[in-house]
Amino acid sequence: MAIKFSEDVVPLTDLKVNPGHVVRQVADSGRPVLLTSRGRGVAVVQSVAEFEAAEETRAFMRAVVEGLADLEEGRELSLAEVKARLGIA
Repeated sequence: MAIKFSEDVVPLTDLKVNPGHVVRQVADSGRPVLLTSRGRGVAVVQSVAEFEAAEETRAFMRAVVEGLADLEEGRELSLAEVKARLGIA
């Protein structure tokens, strides 16, 4: 989900004063919060579930890119070769 800059940008000092509010905001909105210091983004607070989902997506996309690169370089195996390597009849 995209950050709503009018709602999801929080100065670092606000986090220091009331961290529970920022955590509740993340949980309630389902969106990450951008923490700023002196007007610049310094960190993002997001739910663990959102972080894990994003990591899984990135890992999947990296694997797809690697697979496409393998195909372009001719690094591929036939189904019969894969079955033979895995010992599957």
